[in-house]
Amino acid sequence: MFEGQPKGLYALALANTGERFGYYTMLAVFVLFLQANFGLTEAAAGGIYSNFLMFVYFLPFLGGMAADRWGYGRMVTIGIFIMLIGYILLAIPAGAGSAAYAFMYGALALVSIGTALFKGNLQVMVGNLYDDPRYADKRDAAFSIFYMAINIGALFAPTAAIKMMDYAQQSLGYSEADSYHFAFAVASVSLIVSIAIYFAFRKTFAHTEKGIATAKAKTEQQLEEAVEAEDTKSRIVALCLVFAVVIFFWMAFHQNGLTLTYFARDYTATSSTGAQALLFNVWNLVAVVFIVYALFSFFQSQTAKAKGIAAAVITVAVAYLGYQYTTLPESVKVDAPIFQQFNPFFVVALTPVSLAIFGALAKKGKEPSAPVKIALGMLVAAVGYFVMVGGSMGLDTPDVQKAAIEAGTATRVSPNWLISTYLVLTFAELLLSPMGISFVSKVAPTKYRGMMMGGWFVATAIGNKLTVVAAAIWGVPLVYVWLMLAGLCVLSFLFLMSQMKKLKKVA
Repeated sequence: MFEGQPKGLYALALANTGERFGYYTMLAVFVLFLQANFGLTEAAAGGIYSNFLMFVYFLPFLGGMAADRWGYGRMVTIGIFIMLIGYILLAIPAGAGSAAYAFMYGALALVSIGTALFKGNLQVMVGNLYDDPRYADKRDAAFSIFYMAINIGALFAPTAAIKMMDYAQQSLGYSEADSYHFAFAVASVSLIVSIAIYFAFRKTFAHTEKGIATAKAKTEQQLEEAVEAEDTKSRIVALCLVFAVVIFFWMAFHQNGLTLTYFARDYTATSSTGAQALLFNVWNLVAVVFIVYALFSFFQSQTAKAKGIAAAVITVAVAYLGYQYTTLPESVKVDAPIFQQFNPFFVVALTPVSLAIFGALAKKGKEPSAPVKIALGMLVAAVGYFVMVGGSMGLDTPDVQKAAIEAGTATRVSPNWLISTYLVLTFAELLLSPMGISFVSKVAPTKYRGMMMGGWFVATAIGNKLTVVAAAIWGVPLVYVWLMLAGLCVLSFLFLMSQMKKLKKVA
């Protein structure tokens, strides 16, 4: 998994980890901030949330076109500093009046523009590392590692947001609404760390900033462009088919910061006991990750020393979890934003499992192609929302539930429903997202690489905008919300399978 990868991969991945940590810290509490600070309804907050996500993922299309002309490294550098200014504005408590709205919208605009220049182009630079023939066969594994690094940042984000808000309220005496700005301040600090990493290790990936990995690769790319002149159209058509489908994946997936957060706040138990309570401490999840990776190391290592180190790590992690269990309080508080830690946790923990499975299939010549994996990801996403259907059976509509909460008679369900949903959605994500990015970097015509990577983000942007549909109907029986999302995923799966011949020609 990690062997034989270029050093530049890890530098770029770590720089992206810092940026994503900040982004997901902000996103974990964003809709709750909109309601607490401005008194917005679920639908109104969902509208701002979906518009923001739309711009965050649409503008990289323009950022990619700019980078194709002026260089990826230059755009990434400009973008990360623009983002930093945006997060600093969000961190300033400005009340709830017109000035507060101006600060918020200005900050969101800067974060969107900065992301447009940073995110897609950084991923193109990762892909450019593998234009070098020495690394060409490691492209898919590299994007899985890169994606895992993103989620390491996202894993700690909800906890960071909650802890900073608690500190602001309990130790500094700030109101609930003002405490959100302390969570946004965490995002500002994480961007500074990301900037430091990017410039400290720039020499390991500087050769990718103009899109050419090596002199040898440059010659090969020139030859490739001549060949691509004949099949550019088929490549772009194939990519557009994939883009059309992933719109509905992101519409479903990014309910994590919207309707799934509403469900966590209004319908899920606010406390946990026993072994389940261990899951709501991020450090316990980190211990589980250590156990997973150490198990892989133990069975794959060739030396007794390496096996011994892996066994020691497993022993320490298991002992730590045992100690944590014996010292658990009678019940552990469960905050709505904390559920957003489970998706990145599952990504980090399951990435080596995914790579091992597909690696074994590849050795037997049975590994599914990237388009098939993407299609299967849509089907698995549908299963995730069928889990939510099961968890929502018999629950009141949102308006009735609000009244029941105020009266102290609300029925709440086990956190296991949401945790299970995030687990299934993570399986879908691992099938679709890193494979989709790898597919784009591989199939996109060379001279349009930045623009096509931007196209992936345009599809994501449209899906993000469509997240508001679920928020807009938040008021009907919940099963209808989840069935709508599941149905769209199933239809997308069927459509992509019907186009598989076209996709396999260029895969």
